[in-house]
Parts: sequence; C-alpha cells; structure tokens
Amino acid sequence: MDEIPAVILCGGQGMRLRELTETVPKPLVPVGEMTLVEHVMKIYAHQGFKRFVLLLGYRGPQIREYFSSEGFKRKNPDYRITFVDTGEKTQTGGRIKMAEKFIESDTFFANYCDGLSDVDLKSLLEFHRKMGKTATLTGVHPMSRFGIIEVKDGLAKSFKEKPKMAGIVNGGYFVFDRKIFDYLDEKSVLEEEPLTSLSKEGQLAVFEHDGFWLCMDTYKEYEMLNDIWNGEKTGTTGVKFSRPPWKIWE
Repeated sequence: MDEIPAVILCGGQGMRLRELTETVPKPLVPVGEMTLVEHVMKIYAHQGFKRFVLLLGYRGPQIREYFSSEGFKRKNPDYRITFVDTGEKTQTGGRIKMAEKFIESDTFFANYCDGLSDVDLKSLLEFHRKMGKTATLTGVHPMSRFGIIEVKDGLAKSFKEKPKMAGIVNGGYFVFDRKIFDYLDEKSVLEEEPLTSLSKEGQLAVFEHDGFWLCMDTYKEYEMLNDIWNGEKTGTTGVKFSRPPWKIWE
C-alpha cells in the first residue's frame, strides 16, 4: 500500500461536548471500548493506511501519552504515528500548515477526529488522482435533525423520522496534494478562505459518499454513536443497526 499519511486534526476543545471534554480531549472520548479517534484510525488502517500524523492542541499531552503507551503499541504494532504540537488556539488550516515539514509524500489524507464512516478510501484516492485537482473533500448526506411531514390538502400524508437530507455537506475525509500548503498559513481556517479559494479556482473536487457517516459534535451524537456500537436503538432515530456501519474491519 502507498505510504500516504492520514493527518488527523486532534487539537480542538470540543466546546459542544463540554460534559465530556472538561477533563478528556475530544479525540479520547470513548465510543464503546475504544476512543473516538481510534475508530477513525482503524478505518484507515483496515484499508492499508497506517501512517498517521496527529495534530495536537487542547490537552495534547494526554493524547500523546495515550498513543505512546505500551498497551496501545502492542495492539497496533504496525501504526506509525507522528505527533505535532500545533497550539491550543490554532485554527484547522493553521494546524495542517504546521504539519508541512512532517509530510514527505506528494499526496496525503486529512481528517477531523470525530467523523465515523464506511467510506472507501481507495476509491476516494483514485477519484482524487483522476480529477487531478489540488484538493478533494468527501461530500455526505447528513441526517436531518427533524422529522419530515408530507402535507396534502391540509392533511399529513406521511411522516419520515429524521431522514437523510438531499443536500451534501463536508464530511471531512480529504485528500490533498502538497500544493494545498500554498493556500494555508498559520492563521487559516481550512473551511473558510482556503476551501473557498480552491473552489473558485476549480481546484476542489467532491467525492460523493452515499453510505454511513456521522460525526460526534454534540452529546446527543455521542449517545447515538455509542448506542449504534452497543447494538441498541438510537435515541435520535429509533433505528437499530445490526452492526456499527463504520466497523469495516469486521
């Protein structure tokens, strides 16, 4: 497998998860018996990508200590991890810019620490290379926060409990060429000026993923992901999954 690193943003404070992140950094919040970011790493590792660059910030020493432990290394002997301290207040684009000297390859993955998906990374990489653009993001259809009612003649005809939305949002799971660093500085917010400029220049491709994707942004989503992992009906949708859809390694 190509030695293409996955750069994972692990530095945010997780303010919307303050019930959990007052003492534990968001990447180490548990989903089942593993931390959140371990799930992301296993999605990559199962598909052959085992080189990781973890961009640290808030409570970075805790993350470094966890992944440097002998217990973690015994479970994942093939992982190669580089830690980059990027500061507590640095924005997403700034964090990636600060990783530049640690990335040797011409192409690399980049990811938020909180999005779990059954995305096919090899197909994503192939799509990126075929498009020949500086950046590719994975577009996903998020689940609506509200149920949808079909109304006719003043009467409810159907009710869909929190269906997938028709629109596409940024699900992370990026592929970047090294030219991305020309769009970044240490104050950049990736989702603002850099991606906007790439879009205007026709240099931002979108790989559409129709499968599972859910990010842990709130406590409700924390509960939902743990319900899915434990084989229980989710409190948000009432759906029971036969297995966690992102658990592609089994």
